[in-house]
Amino acid sequence: MTLTLEVSEGVATLLLDRPPMNALDIATQDRLRELAVEATERADVRAVVVYGGEKVFAAGADIKEMQTMDHAAMIARSRALQDAFTAVARIPKPVVAAITGYALGGGCELALCADYRIAADNAKLGQPEILLGLIPGAGGTQRLSRLIGPSKAKDLIFTGRMVKAEEALTLGLVDRIVPAAEVYEQAHAWAAKLAQGPAIALRAAKECVDAGLEADIDTGLTIERNWFAGLFATEDRERGMRSFVEEGPGKAKFL
Repeated sequence: MTLTLEVSEGVATLLLDRPPMNALDIATQDRLRELAVEATERADVRAVVVYGGEKVFAAGADIKEMQTMDHAAMIARSRALQDAFTAVARIPKPVVAAITGYALGGGCELALCADYRIAADNAKLGQPEILLGLIPGAGGTQRLSRLIGPSKAKDLIFTGRMVKAEEALTLGLVDRIVPAAEVYEQAHAWAAKLAQGPAIALRAAKECVDAGLEADIDTGLTIERNWFAGLFATEDRERGMRSFVEEGPGKAKFL
């Protein structure tokens, strides 16, 4: 398998394993969607780490495979390509990308699907599709511009240039830089902490932010209001408030 899902103590690791560069061929894309759906549906999964291993996150699509495809073939394939990445973005649980080495093209687009990105100090990210006479096709033109703003996104997309970890942090493309040897450990720790939190409230928070960004402010506030009121029907809300009153803040146990 080029992609596996391993679950331990509430944290699922979505591991890319297609040496040497974790190129995202069609089979891997389809597997990505399948495992994202599994992570969504499994009750024992409360947070997710997306990881490409110690050397490389993912260096992009399989160019040799893509070279054989004509216009008609890509029209037939492009929706499935986007759907695979969107399935990751819509996992209703906290998702962190643990980025080592290259995260280019489809690899960068996969990292963009996470809620939080921890990068190695040797990481390099970018959307180099323009150098192939193409544009990003797995969500890059949309998610990158929403994350770092349109002008900065256009700079990366128009030039196809790679950015090192420090510049990626300055741009807001990654959220934290750590030594390469600590990337997975730090990402897993972030996920494990949230895996102990109130699952429904975390799902609500993620949906409110993500859906709100796609809507006008009034629609976003309606989404927030409905979720906020709805959470008063949950056991986690009862437990959290009871713990606050009886023990003080930050001591509630939600598992």
